[in-house]
Parts: sequence; C-alpha cells; structure tokens
Amino acid sequence: MASEQQSVFCNQMQSEAFGEIKIDQSLIQRRNANYKPNIWNYDILQSLKSEYSDGKYITEAQKLKEEVLCHLAEMVNPLAKLELIDSINKMALSHLFEKEIMLCLQDMEYAKKKDSGGEMYLYSTALYFRIFRQHGYKVTQDVFLSYMDKLGDQFEVDANMDPKTMVQLFEASHLALKDENMLNEARIFCTKNLKSSNIIPMEMPLHWQVEWYNTRGKISKQENEQRGPNFKLLQLAKLNFNMVQAEHQKDLVDILRWWRKLGLIEHLSFSRDRIVESFLWSVGVAFEPQHSNFRNLLTKAITFIILIDDVYDIYGSLQHLQLFTNAVVRWDPKEVEQLPLCMKTCFWKLYDTTNDVALAIQQQKGWKLPVSTYLQKAWAEFCKALLVEAKWDAKGYTPSFSDYLDNGWKSSGGPVLSLHVLLGLAQDFTQVMDFLENEYDLIHNSSLIIRLCNDLGTSAAELKRGDVSSSVLCYMKEADVEEDVAREDIKDMVMETWKKMNKYCFDNSALSLGPLIKYIMNIARVTHFIYQNGDGFGVQDRETQQQILSSLIESLPLE
Repeated sequence: MASEQQSVFCNQMQSEAFGEIKIDQSLIQRRNANYKPNIWNYDILQSLKSEYSDGKYITEAQKLKEEVLCHLAEMVNPLAKLELIDSINKMALSHLFEKEIMLCLQDMEYAKKKDSGGEMYLYSTALYFRIFRQHGYKVTQDVFLSYMDKLGDQFEVDANMDPKTMVQLFEASHLALKDENMLNEARIFCTKNLKSSNIIPMEMPLHWQVEWYNTRGKISKQENEQRGPNFKLLQLAKLNFNMVQAEHQKDLVDILRWWRKLGLIEHLSFSRDRIVESFLWSVGVAFEPQHSNFRNLLTKAITFIILIDDVYDIYGSLQHLQLFTNAVVRWDPKEVEQLPLCMKTCFWKLYDTTNDVALAIQQQKGWKLPVSTYLQKAWAEFCKALLVEAKWDAKGYTPSFSDYLDNGWKSSGGPVLSLHVLLGLAQDFTQVMDFLENEYDLIHNSSLIIRLCNDLGTSAAELKRGDVSSSVLCYMKEADVEEDVAREDIKDMVMETWKKMNKYCFDNSALSLGPLIKYIMNIARVTHFIYQNGDGFGVQDRETQQQILSSLIESLPLE
C-alpha cells in the first residue's frame, strides 16, 4: 500500500468513468516500493562552478597534447606504442588523439604483415589483440594458437604466470565472438586463476566498463609513474579530466533548472526523484565535451523512463494503465481526461518534453523530417511492453522465460534510449535510417543486457514487492532451479549477448556507423555499473553516490 498522503494526493478527484465502469479510487490498492527520497541538495549542485571552465587552460592542454604526440611519434618499440595507446584510452583521452591513434595502428598493422614470422609473448599478443579489435581490425583468435595444446582446446600456460599477463589475457578474452572457443577457454582459465589469486582483485572487464566512470581511478594508478615517460600524459589526463568535468557541471546545472521548472516529481510523489543519477547515465553514454545537447535530451528520456516505469509498477490500476497506454499510442492529450491527476500530469509533461526535444533536434541539425513521430512510436512501444508486464502481475501469471525476454527487452527502455542516441548523435538522418534498418540487432542486444542486468540487480526487491515477472523469477520457475543457479545462468546469457554485440566492433558494413555503435554499446556498459551491486537507481547512497561525487563534483588536484 502507498502511504496515505500519496493515496490522498492522487485520488483527490471524484470517481471517474472507465468505459461503462465507475472506478472508486479509494478501493484501489497500490503498492509501495519504499524508494528512498532524493539525497541531493539541488541548490548546492546548481551553484557548482569550476575554475577549469575558464579558457585559460586550453593553451596548456594543447601544449601537453603536442608533447604526448611527439613522444608517440618517437617510439620505435611496437609494444611500448600499444601500451601508450592503452593508457590514452584508459584515461579518457582517446577523443583527443583519434586520428593519430588510427594512423599509428595502420602503420603497425602494415609492419606486422611484412614481418608475419615474428613471435610475440602472450602479454603483448593479448594487448595487440584487444587494442586492434577495439579499433575495428579483424584480428582472429588464431594469434593465440601457439599458446594452446595440441588439441587446441586448452591453454598451455602456467597457472602461476605473471599476473600482468593473465590480466591482459582476461581483458582480451572479453572481445570474443560467438564460437571463438580459444578465447572462451582463455576467459575461463583467467577467471578461475584470478579469483583464486590474492594478488589481483577481480574487476569487471575493461570492455564492459564505462570509460568516464573509471578515468579518475586509472589516473590515480598512474601517479607512481610521474617521473617516467608518461609524465606528460598524466598531466594532460588530470587537466583534461577537470576541464571536461567543468562542462559536465554546466550541463548538470542546466538539467536541474529544467527539472525543477518541470515540477513533475511533486505530482508523482510515489516515484523516484533521480535526475542526478539520470544525468550520470547520460555522461556514461557520451562524456565528450562537445555532446552537451545530447546529454540534455538523453537525461530527459532516462528520467521519464524511470517515472513511467514507476507509474506502471507501483501506482496505476490496470484500467488506468490501459488508458495511459492508449494516450501514448495515439499521442493525444484528450485520451487522459479520465485518469487521476498525477497520471494526467505525467502524460502532459512527457508529451510536451518529447515535442520540445524533437523540435530542438530538428533545429540543431536542420532536418525537415518529423522527429517527434519516431520518438512517439518509441514511447508507445515502451508503454505497451510495460502494460503487458502489468497484466501479468495483475493476474499473478509468470510467463515463460522466452516470452518474458521477448517483451522485457522493450520494457527495459533500451529502444527509447537507443533512438535518442541515434537522433542526438547522427550527422544526418540517413544514418539513423541505415542503423534502424540494418543494425537493429545491436539495439535489441544492448536492450537485452539492460533487462538482464536490471533484473539481476533488482530481483530481490521485486520478490519482496510481489512481482511475478523478472528474468530471474521466470527462469527459476521454468528450469526448476534455485535463485543462485538462475543468476549464474543469466550471467552466462549476458556474456553470450556481449559476444553478439562484439561483432559490430569490426564489421566492415557498419564502419560508417562506428561512433553510433560505440554509444549504443555504452548504454549496456552504464547498465553494468548501475546494477552491479544491486539497484543503483533505487538506492542512491552507495556506488552511484560515490561515482557522482568523484566524476561530476570533485576535481582532481593538480601540481
């Protein structure tokens, strides 16, 4: 049951008609998710101002960049070059060196083909494999053949190998494609030995991590090399972090101004006020400073996904949810006249915000096409999927695992987020159409990871709340297994889904869509972070809070 105050607020209107049925609001039982109130002081956040927003640092950053480029150009050792490129990537500087890195890799690939008889150690082989695959090269798993036994199904390496080498092999194995058994064996081997090692703690693989969220930690790990050849790179990384963070703070101030003016959370007091976390998500998808407008529109989309999800999960009766869904499908404000005030207000704000976002995209890009039509259809599919789940819960029906996932990837909000990525970051509309027609599997798989990771993080709370449909619950019932078994099997499914997505890293037919592919995959990466230790949206005061403080608020001290 929702609190009495919430029930009174949203039930203050007289009984309303639903077709021929009169609905007595006081008789409708509503669930309470017990979400904690917002922990952030918006007044303080809106007063954020960084000295690094001053243009005086641009010249210094450019000078450091040129010094790093000189260092890269002077390097002769291929392994040293790969390690420097890897450090550039880890410290979120790749957008500053994009062309130079690609030229460097092209030269290294050409040199390797001329000297194909050269033998690399396992560490350098794994690093080479990972860096080149990340940048779109079709490197095959055969580079690891010399490290396999005669049957080719097990690694012939010492379990007590150098930890640095094992970590590098572990990272490389996560860029595997389906049926690449050597890489699968490498992952199993490394995971087993790293878990049992007291030297290196197991972390999420780099390929699944959010680039910007990990930047501060990667920079800190480089601190002990300040007097080494990467000293200038470290200085640049710290300065760039603070400069980019300053841009993020400006964006956060803008989105908070919009959120407070919108005034929606006051009408949906049962829902989560998570605008800061939504902004953090958008930063994880595209942190680069030039993407301010995109972060603004994506944050709005994420916020409405959360609010609407709470309307369907917690507040709305089945009859009212059907009316709300009809309104979104028809995109007609008249359709919500019979709904409670809070649900009316939610639709009105979604309607106005979506139309404003569509107009802003058209004006920024000079597109004549009706962007709002595409966005409206995405919201309609999202609400229809939520309605299916609401009907299951209302009947106490647990669907088959397959049926749940067929609907669940849509109810994850992934297609809505992906469309905002395409519309917000595509250079022209033909790219959007090309992606939707030829690469939609990537959207499906990224959305599936959202659904599976979300369920792994929130299933305990859903069980407590009385939900009957989540991937964990459906799998437990269908396979007749305990929760821990279901969780492990679903984690394996996440792994297999990543293998399907990995092919887009070096699919020649999709190379022109490379940046869009990267940002769609980033949606899945953010999901891993948000739900890695539970519900990062429902519970703010753990890893999510720390990430907001470290990446959005606290600058790095410079010497």
